[in-house]
Amino acid sequence: MAKILVTGGLGYIGSHTVVELVAAGYEPVIVDDLSNSNIKILDQLSKIIGFKPAFHQFDLCDMEKLEKFVAAEPGIEGIIHFAAFKAVGESVKNPLKYYHTNIASLVNLLKVYKDKPADFVFSSSCTVYGQPDILPVTEDAPVKPAQSPYGNTKQIAEEILKDAVVSGDVKKVIALRYFNPVGAHESALIGELPNGVPQNLVPFITQTAIGKREKITVFGNDYNTKDGSCIRDYIHVVDLAKAHVAALKLMANNDFKGYDVFNLGTGNGNTVLEIIAAFENTTGVKLNYEIGPRREGDVEKVWGDVTKSANVLKWTAKLGIDVMMASAWEWEKYLSQNPS
Repeated sequence: MAKILVTGGLGYIGSHTVVELVAAGYEPVIVDDLSNSNIKILDQLSKIIGFKPAFHQFDLCDMEKLEKFVAAEPGIEGIIHFAAFKAVGESVKNPLKYYHTNIASLVNLLKVYKDKPADFVFSSSCTVYGQPDILPVTEDAPVKPAQSPYGNTKQIAEEILKDAVVSGDVKKVIALRYFNPVGAHESALIGELPNGVPQNLVPFITQTAIGKREKITVFGNDYNTKDGSCIRDYIHVVDLAKAHVAALKLMANNDFKGYDVFNLGTGNGNTVLEIIAAFENTTGVKLNYEIGPRREGDVEKVWGDVTKSANVLKWTAKLGIDVMMASAWEWEKYLSQNPS
């Protein structure tokens, strides 16, 4: 079994990817500093995959600890790099936190694996497109000035990776540009578990539905969209996780060289108000929500063209909005019945 390093592997997307890696015959090795994740997810993962995966707790910005890890875990053949802060709003308020963590962790990884034959999958974002001129947005669309420090860290990281491929510091890199991951594993044992107040829509929806939050604020209803709220391309996290396995398989092919990027979405856009309605229709739970002012850093509308992912990565999203909402709700109910 190929040994794959999964940074941020106890986080939302990372934990689901660990499950899919094991299902595909890989051996995951998790590194996570638990700054935005919970150690109990390690036990939850163990219940799903049948064993406790290797886990190392430290901050990738700590070069000394990273070098010790590399010595302790030889034979890493692939790296899937999730570890990063990811909240648009927080990044606007605290940009230096985002630049330090998101960029330094990547550079450190590239340094320690410089002379080792590890393929690299990078967790990028559709935020690199800013507000696209043409929708759906393709991978060839120009990368516009970022509308948040978070988005800028993804742009900078992609540039670093491209330069590292040109220099030969890393041989094969795929950057996966996520749209909006939602939902949870069908077991309801893992899902999105934000520390503190959620920064993303769906966990705020489920926490409001369960009674943890009083109400949802919809940030703006005066955008140029069908109902005035922002449009995003929502994708089930399990579909997203499977794409990382597809990326590793593509890079294992000797025909793959250098650097490439792929959109990961459904190819369809939904407004915030449509997602609220979908949750209510799927679960039968009515939500308390209000319209608030626009949020700084938010893009009006974006959804992806996923033709390249289908043709080259051999991957397409399978799970629809109803499954996304139902699985997110089952996860929230599990959390309420199993408090930490």
